[in-house]
Amino acid sequence: MGAARLLAHHRDHLAGDVVFMFQPGEEGWNGARVMLEEGVLEASGRRADSAYAMHVMSNRVPSGLFVSRKGTIMSASHHLDVTVVGQGGHGSAPDTARDPIIATAEMIISLQTAVTREFDIFDPVVVTVGVIRGGVARNVIPDTAGFSATVRCFTPAAAARLEAVIPRVLKGVALARGVEVDIDFHNEYPPTINNAAEVEFGSQVIRELLGEERYFEPDRPSNGSEDFSQVLEEIPGAFFGLGACPPDLDADAVPQNHSPRAMFSDHVLPEAAAVYAALAIERARVTL
Repeated sequence: MGAARLLAHHRDHLAGDVVFMFQPGEEGWNGARVMLEEGVLEASGRRADSAYAMHVMSNRVPSGLFVSRKGTIMSASHHLDVTVVGQGGHGSAPDTARDPIIATAEMIISLQTAVTREFDIFDPVVVTVGVIRGGVARNVIPDTAGFSATVRCFTPAAAARLEAVIPRVLKGVALARGVEVDIDFHNEYPPTINNAAEVEFGSQVIRELLGEERYFEPDRPSNGSEDFSQVLEEIPGAFFGLGACPPDLDADAVPQNHSPRAMFSDHVLPEAAAVYAALAIERARVTL
C-alpha cells in the first residue's frame, strides 16, 4: 500500500504501467494461481514485463537487510496424506488384528530412511510428518491410522523421483504388514526460481537507494515455499526477503515466521515501500 501511494502520487512522471498484486491465501490456498487465472499479468492491457515480490523474515535475516539470490531461492512444496487400513482388535491379542498403528510408524521411519538412501545429498529433499492419526484408547487396536506430511525439494528431477519413491515405500510397508494404504501425494508449489538478470537489477536498486550494506546474497536457497513461484514461471522476476525482527534483538535467537511467538517490527515498512516503488520506476524506465 505504501508503494502504491508513492507511485500514485508521482503517476504523471512514470514511464510505464504498474500492476499491484495484492495476493490472497498464500499460506496453502494458492492465491497466486487464482490471480494468474483471473488475468493479473494482463491487468494493464498487455502482459507484464517483470514481477517482484518481498517477504518479511522474523529471524535469521538481520533487521532491515534485503536478501535474494540468482536461480532457486525457495523449494517446491508437496502435500502427502496417508491413510492405513487394517483390522481392529484388542490390545491384548494383536495376533487377531492387523495393526495400522505399527504399519504407520514403520512408514514414517521408512520415508526418513528413503530420504538418505534414495536421493542425492547434493539435490536434497525433506519429508516432515506434522500430523499422526490413530486410536481412541490405549488397549484398542484401531481399524485405521495415518499421517500427513510436507515434502520439499529443489529440482524437477527430485520431484519426479519423489513421485516414484514415496508410493513404492509406503506400499511396500503395507504389503509387509498385511494392511491397505491410501496415498494422496500431489504438488502444491513449484520451486521459486529467480531470473538472474532481475536479481542483479533489483539488488542494484536496493544498493543505490539504501546502501551497499543493505543487500546480501545467501549461498543456498531456503526450504520454505512460495506461491509467487508460479508468477516467476510466467515472466522474469525476483523474490526478495527482508529482515523484520525488532532491531534490538538478535535475528539468530528469535522465533521464525510461523511460530506463534514470532515478532515483526513495523519500522521496516517505509523502506520496503520505497524499494517496491523504486523497482517499478527503474524497471519501467529501463523497459521503455
